[in-house]
Amino acid sequence: MHTTELPARGAVLSSPTLRALPQHCKVCGAEFEAAPEAICGACLGPLERMYPASRRLPSRAEIAARAKSMWRYREWLPFDGTSELSQDTGFTPLVDAPRLADLLGVAQLWIKNDAVSHPSLSFKDRVVASAINAASALGLDTIACASTGNLANAVAAQAARAGLPAWIFIPDNLEQAKVLGTAKYGPPLVRVR
Repeated sequence: MHTTELPARGAVLSSPTLRALPQHCKVCGAEFEAAPEAICGACLGPLERMYPASRRLPSRAEIAARAKSMWRYREWLPFDGTSELSQDTGFTPLVDAPRLADLLGVAQLWIKNDAVSHPSLSFKDRVVASAINAASALGLDTIACASTGNLANAVAAQAARAGLPAWIFIPDNLEQAKVLGTAKYGPPLVRVR
């Protein structure tokens, strides 16, 4: 599963309906255009998306009328426009846990069941759906991750769905069962010591 061959460059993925938002540094306040970067070049602080002051937030009724996926909350995601990839990701159910609530001494407790997320049945599907759409908005043509399991599966599955090349970096001693869950989607797997 180790490869040294670089992927062929495909057509640049680009979403005409999605725009990545500009960023600002949480530490020094420097502002930057949208880019696939997370660290401030001026002070090494973390970058955050800048939401437009004119952004209109939807009402509860508007949200409820939308499709049952994470995209019903699109105004809080790091881009403007309509996502085109992984439309069914998110909106995993909340399950009432009354016995656990009693044990913890709280009136009511709900637990998120992420074992039904799409496409890889992992809580990582939501973050990868957001990332793959951000990659689209930025015109990137390949996605990658370093992971020991759930993230690798989600990246490989989302990339396969979108028809994108993906590179997955895994520990060289990762259990075979975890490797198989990612390998079934066909990305190059690079074992790293």
